[in-house]
Amino acid sequence: MSKKYDLAILGGGVVGLTLALLLARDRLRIALVTPTRATTPSSPDIRAYALNLASRQLLESLRVWPESPDGNGPSPVTPVTRMWVSDATANAALTFDASEAGTDALNWIVDVPALEERLAQAVRYQGGIEWLPERPAAALTVICEGKRSTSREAFGIHYDSKPYPHTAIAARLQCERPHGGVARQWFRGDEILALLPMGGSSGHEVALVWSVPHQRAQELLAMPPAALAQGVEQACDQALGAMTLQGQPAGWPLELSRADHWVKPGVALAGDAAHAMHPLAGQGLNVGLGDAAELAKVLHEREYWRELGDLKLLRRYERARQADFARMALVTDGLYGLFSAPDSRLQALRGWGLRGFDQLQPVKRWAMRQAMGGA
Repeated sequence: MSKKYDLAILGGGVVGLTLALLLARDRLRIALVTPTRATTPSSPDIRAYALNLASRQLLESLRVWPESPDGNGPSPVTPVTRMWVSDATANAALTFDASEAGTDALNWIVDVPALEERLAQAVRYQGGIEWLPERPAAALTVICEGKRSTSREAFGIHYDSKPYPHTAIAARLQCERPHGGVARQWFRGDEILALLPMGGSSGHEVALVWSVPHQRAQELLAMPPAALAQGVEQACDQALGAMTLQGQPAGWPLELSRADHWVKPGVALAGDAAHAMHPLAGQGLNVGLGDAAELAKVLHEREYWRELGDLKLLRRYERARQADFARMALVTDGLYGLFSAPDSRLQALRGWGLRGFDQLQPVKRWAMRQAMGGA
């Protein structure tokens, strides 16, 4: 007996929703499996991601790129026109400017709840996608449940993790001075602090991502809101003046992770269910969206006689995406090791390298193009 569904996508986050919309173009019967959760009061969602040009073009092709409101409310998308990176230990800094790359923005900081709402709205208008609370039988099951996926374990796929001795703290902050569309990052010994601009080009809101040792993270998360905001002010040398915490901060342990296999007959992994990396380069969701785009492409271009869950077909996807993740993971893990090293000789070398790199315009333009998605 034929299965009712061609695909079952487990997980209703950005990657899962994007994949469902991409595959709906091929008139496939798709089950989007998101377990029902009890509705309980919670603090505002503080998630924000940096998306590159490749991710923006993918989302625009689905008509789900968040748009600025017609009224006077804050924009859900903020273009980053400049990036500033400082190594406080080596007393050196590096800047990237969109004008140097011949573009209007290096990337865009996107409010995740706004993006998820646009994706969910689009899914509701797709007759071929059905929301289900449990996984049905399907020719292909795609797991997009995140790093702690239980379905991945149920299918017997091992997930290898290399924990970092750091916790990432995320928060939203209102600043005294406007951010000016600048993404700022400080490497301070064994800490990495990033302030991502939000609320539009002239906004005063930033998203904080602060990577600190586990014990230090516990102390910061236990602080009263005013004390935590003051701690951020001091760590960033009051770059944006006085700060006020907006909502409840969150923290999660950092790791470099990868599933030993991303595909099995009738099963594929995508997004954080397949891999995770340090957030210092801001590429996590971009890599996940790349998974969705590649898997949809492989399935769309398959031979007419080949089943969706065919292992040889799915390995085409696995080979392409494992190579891309390995390249990005090597960069982020290498940068983490380089900037967290206490050796004074390495610190001096970092300073020399940053200052020299800042003067090499052709190399900087190439690096910016890679970060923007190869555009």
